[in-house]
Amino acid sequence: MLKQFFIICSGADTAILEHCSKGEQNKYVGIGATVFFTAVMAFIAASYALYMVFDNLYTAIFFGLIWGLLIFNLDRYIVSTIKKSDLFTDELLQAAPRIVLAVIIAIVIAKPLELKIFEKEINQVLLEQKNELTLLNKQQIAKQFDPSIDNLNKEITSLQQQIDTKEAEVNALYETYIAEAEGSAGTKLKGKGPVYKEKRDKHDALLTELQQLKAENKTKITTLETQIAGLKGDYETQVLTSQPIINNFDGLMARINALNKLPWLPSFFIFLLFLAIETAPIIAKLLAPKSAYDFKLEDQETAVKTIVLQNKSQRDVLLRTENAINDRIYEDIKQEDELYNYKRKKARELLQLQADAFFKHQKNAL
Repeated sequence: MLKQFFIICSGADTAILEHCSKGEQNKYVGIGATVFFTAVMAFIAASYALYMVFDNLYTAIFFGLIWGLLIFNLDRYIVSTIKKSDLFTDELLQAAPRIVLAVIIAIVIAKPLELKIFEKEINQVLLEQKNELTLLNKQQIAKQFDPSIDNLNKEITSLQQQIDTKEAEVNALYETYIAEAEGSAGTKLKGKGPVYKEKRDKHDALLTELQQLKAENKTKITTLETQIAGLKGDYETQVLTSQPIINNFDGLMARINALNKLPWLPSFFIFLLFLAIETAPIIAKLLAPKSAYDFKLEDQETAVKTIVLQNKSQRDVLLRTENAINDRIYEDIKQEDELYNYKRKKARELLQLQADAFFKHQKNAL
């Protein structure tokens, strides 16, 4: 049962193989098994790749099964259409397009399996890329908020500088009237005289302005700090909102790009393995000598071809004979007076009828 199934997978004519040797049958069993297991690998590879795309097991299995059947049909067609001939160059030219197609199929099958085999290494590359994207994303979002925050900080600094400047003036006046009271500066008279009182009043007035300025600027600074806190909150919100997009940066294309960043040699050998599997039936048929199956298949095909050519040739001869007979018949009839007189009589009657009809038509018109 299994042997018969693999022979069907090979695309060979089962009726012809039944009359061939066991060795010939086993050769096509091997070819059919290769075709079948290649389709199984295609099914697994496509299911894994589609699972990364759809993230649904049943959908991936369904479309993976369709893909596996498609690859099975293509491989079976490729193997079954290679015919043995007497010249190897003719066979090679016949197989060249099929080998190209086999290479394409090998690439398509190998790539998803490479993604699974090197999954851990790919995850490491993706992690590094995600970290880079996270930093870059923060920098890009910060560019939207930094100018506003910098302007608000400059306003806070300016308001604080106003307070510091006014405070420095108040401190300077304080030192001045204290020195006047001690007699170490100003009038050099120790005690609280008129000059001391004047300087003390000036200091107290400026101190009142300082306290008022501190109150006003503190309110303004608090407002500005609230705006800065709001902008920083918006920045954090945008970072948190965009982070899931970066975290989900592990789709099929991202993994293929990450795979391309890994050393190429292991991937190349995996590709060669699947290329060898995919092209093995074709190469086996090219290298194998012409066997009993090939001779019987050729005999069957040439027999049908001969019958078709014979039928076509007979129909051509029959057509030429019929044409020649008809030509002779009409040539003989052409010389008969009886036929001439008969057709002459009928032509006369037709012309008379046409003349009568024309006369009636003209008469009715008048």
